[in-house]
Amino acid sequence: MSADIRKIAVWVEETHREAGRDIAPATRKAVAVAVIANPFAGGYTEDLTPLMDIGAELGETLGRRCIEALGITPAQAESYGKAAMVGENGELEHAAAILHPKLGAPLRKEVEKGAALVPSSKKMGGPGQDLDIPLGHKDAAYVRSHFDGVEVRLNDAPRANEIMVAVAVTDSGRPLPRVGGLTHADAIGEDGLR
Repeated sequence: MSADIRKIAVWVEETHREAGRDIAPATRKAVAVAVIANPFAGGYTEDLTPLMDIGAELGETLGRRCIEALGITPAQAESYGKAAMVGENGELEHAAAILHPKLGAPLRKEVEKGAALVPSSKKMGGPGQDLDIPLGHKDAAYVRSHFDGVEVRLNDAPRANEIMVAVAVTDSGRPLPRVGGLTHADAIGEDGLR
């Protein structure tokens, strides 16, 4: 089963100035969101494999859209995250099926490597509700400068029988990081932690 996509939205957030200081180059976050029909809305289904397969499709599609929006090579991606919001006729488990078993591997391919777990969030909601996407370094979870997040909202999604699926990719960490720890430059990225 392929995703029945109603719409895709993509945007880039750039921070050029923070705390009275110039940020050069600007820190950038790209977000790609797909609004899809939920094939299991309105009832209980034991086997959620079709949603898992849709997750794999969206991991590739949305990851690629983020890389293209940033205008970078996959190797230049530094952090990532994923999130899903299920409309009122769905279940939280539908969001979990989209995000967890299969979305990560295609996303990692789009950002080259991705040794670290992809941070995620899931929730139920309705049109215009905020969805937070947690962010973490793609190769080394202990890189504190990349603990971050981005918020998305679409005025008409998710509708009752839809799922809003979001992927975020950055080319940098937070502006002006100064809480110590492992740096991006020092990360090895082989065990997903350091």
